[in-house]
Amino acid sequence: MTRSYVIDSVRTPRGRGKAGKGALSGIHPQELLAQVLNALEQRGVFSAGEVDDVIVGCVSQVGEQGANIARNAVLAAGWPIEVTGVSLNRFCASGLQAVNFGAMAVASGAMDLAVAGGVESMSRVPMGADGGGQDGNNLHLRERLFQVPQGISADLIATLEGFSREEIDAVALRSQKRATRAIEERRFARSLFAVKDPRTGAAVLESDEFPRPDTTAEGLAALKPSFVGLGEVVAGPNGETLDQIALAAHPRAGAIKHLHTAGNSSGIVDGAGAVVLASERYVKEKGVKPRARIRAMATVGSDPVLMLTAPAPASEKALRLAGMKARDIDLWEINEAFAGVVLQTERALGIDPDRVNVNGGAIALGHPLGATGAMLLGTALDELERSDRQTALITMCIGGGQGIATILERI
Repeated sequence: MTRSYVIDSVRTPRGRGKAGKGALSGIHPQELLAQVLNALEQRGVFSAGEVDDVIVGCVSQVGEQGANIARNAVLAAGWPIEVTGVSLNRFCASGLQAVNFGAMAVASGAMDLAVAGGVESMSRVPMGADGGGQDGNNLHLRERLFQVPQGISADLIATLEGFSREEIDAVALRSQKRATRAIEERRFARSLFAVKDPRTGAAVLESDEFPRPDTTAEGLAALKPSFVGLGEVVAGPNGETLDQIALAAHPRAGAIKHLHTAGNSSGIVDGAGAVVLASERYVKEKGVKPRARIRAMATVGSDPVLMLTAPAPASEKALRLAGMKARDIDLWEINEAFAGVVLQTERALGIDPDRVNVNGGAIALGHPLGATGAMLLGTALDELERSDRQTALITMCIGGGQGIATILERI
């Protein structure tokens, strides 16, 4: 095993994920990802013909995002036909898993140069469009283990942890304020590029479209919980509601307090991002100066009903592999799928919130499912360089009860 190096990363701005309303909703997701590939190559660090594989995370692989979106994006970008592409799905962590697979490939010597990332056009291919639900509609599995929707899981976690609505809203407000500051100070500028209309070449979106800089604590407090009605849906074989099914697995909760709202949960957006990963051999032979190296990576499974509590054990596993402790990490990117997930992970690992999501997260910026992991790694890398720090850990909760973590070390 040799080292895996991060050479560069780019991302699109995140556009609102509403059909006909978001700035990126008129662009085919293949074309969106193709622009990411070309934006990377145009930086002059590598040529497309050197790439051994393009590894792409995408959650809803159906319709426009089906038919191996990675390979079609390579073709749409006009890259040499010899460059291959593969698509994967690890739910919300798909983009980060793509990066990890690319890192494994170049570290093993199987590849010298990989481009890895993700894409999700949620305005054109809505969440759940693949029709499989959380469990692929396997009724036999459902009889043994009923996986409730993630919103129910998030509220169950908040209930079990004893989080208040005020604490959860405070995470959301922090995300908005930090994202606003990051945008004003152009902290995302190194990785961002302007998305263009593929036919006219006109700029379509140059900056993140989702943040709400005017968010206030009072405004967040006025929002109604999002998952009350969902919790009352009858889904069990004996007429049990989704809340009752979740409580049967975790009876000490007593009753689920529905605390998550549209304001303290991740936003639905369109976007794509990618990272260039190189082997030690490539770096030496080409004289390329890497920006960072992947120091460790890990995945962990956890309770599929709680579903969203695995970032902490995944992080602990990655830290063990790296010979590190949580206190050794300078910056944390904990995906803000729900505010309660961030709070639970911070508590479990004893992390100082001042080191977490310092430039905001998915609550403010949005969560383009398959792309988010690659975007978070790029954001962490840019911030390490900007703030002259050394290490970052990126972690995400995943559907079905999984977690992922990647430790990045700046060079």
